[in-house]
Amino acid sequence: MTETYEYTCVERFLRYVQIDTQSDPQSSTSPSTEKQKNLSSVLVEELIAMGVKDAHIDEYGYVYATIDSNTDKNVPVICFCSHVDTAPDCSGTNVKPIVHENYDGKNIELPEDTTQVLSVQEFKYLEEHVGDSIITASGNTLLGADDKAGVSEIMDFTNFIMTHPEVKHGAVKILFTPDEEIGQGTAKLDMAKLGADFGYTLDGGELGTLEDETFSADAAIITVHGVIAHPGYAKDTLVNALKIAGEILAALPKEEFSPETTEKRQGFVHPVRVEGLAEKATIEFIVRDFTRDGLQANALRLQQIAEQVLQNHPKARMECKVVEQYRNMKEVLEQHRQVVDYAEEAYKKSNLEVRKQSIRGGTDGSRLSFMGLPCPNLFTGMQGIHSKKEWIGVRDMKKAVEVLVNLVQVWEEKS
Repeated sequence: MTETYEYTCVERFLRYVQIDTQSDPQSSTSPSTEKQKNLSSVLVEELIAMGVKDAHIDEYGYVYATIDSNTDKNVPVICFCSHVDTAPDCSGTNVKPIVHENYDGKNIELPEDTTQVLSVQEFKYLEEHVGDSIITASGNTLLGADDKAGVSEIMDFTNFIMTHPEVKHGAVKILFTPDEEIGQGTAKLDMAKLGADFGYTLDGGELGTLEDETFSADAAIITVHGVIAHPGYAKDTLVNALKIAGEILAALPKEEFSPETTEKRQGFVHPVRVEGLAEKATIEFIVRDFTRDGLQANALRLQQIAEQVLQNHPKARMECKVVEQYRNMKEVLEQHRQVVDYAEEAYKKSNLEVRKQSIRGGTDGSRLSFMGLPCPNLFTGMQGIHSKKEWIGVRDMKKAVEVLVNLVQVWEEKS
């Protein structure tokens, strides 16, 4: 990048994280929370101010924009995508970002809750940021780097491209989605309007990481039907669905099969919500694995565990429903290898060592890939996501912008 360019990603990030955009998994609206549109509207205003004339927000909170091609070559249209919402896991209200300049490698106590401490023991990646600036929240909230880091970096990339017409590139589509954190990031997306051939999400972590594989994912809902009776006259009649639900949870393996006992390419089953009454209780699970066969086997094992519990309660009955969420995007990316190859070349042009990884989770890119937009995931720098200890390095943010600038040039050069 031009050595004299003054990056805007940090200034943008510090503003964006102060806008509460937390999504709500219990909502039935799209977007799940109207406040997500507050940031989306700001982004549209800023894009238009940069000269991106068609930038707009639709009724569902999606931001669409186009950077026109400035080359005579026939270049595939690529899309850069990030999500505006923050996770329901931790408060995103009244975020107070703090820039720790010239980080000295010592523990950082967050001022509004000093029990929240960033340490190298917990975050070894902090060692790579000694002497550089890092950004944290104040201790009472998450920071929102997931994924306002990606949003800020795409916005800064746009600013660079719009002010440096000498950089040749094809048409670039900008997409900001709502509700990614609750698995609805592409639910109302208009692919025809987007009009891109290939895509990249910016929703990754450490500098130099390139993610071309995700979990495959399903949801499983177990509903237990008991037998209700007046508790004063319930002997030999009442069958309490809540207690049976508790037995099912207690029957899950303790040393395997769960997020807290698995790593790398191991799948899991994870209960995320329980609700009900004595008559009827529901347990919601997420089911994960990198292969379709493994995913199916995990769901079947869960059902068998529940059925074994129900054998001790012959008057009760159970239903198990499995709902598809997303699939491993590697299945699609292997058919379009240039999408990942060009990203690797852009990393190398940015003097980065490429570290290809698999995501023990998913991104909008998982669904986008199966919707016809092959879409690997690029790093943003975010760390400690979904927690009060979330942080990000300024160096990583700026490098992500540089990668995007190099990436559009690689696509132009290869066309």
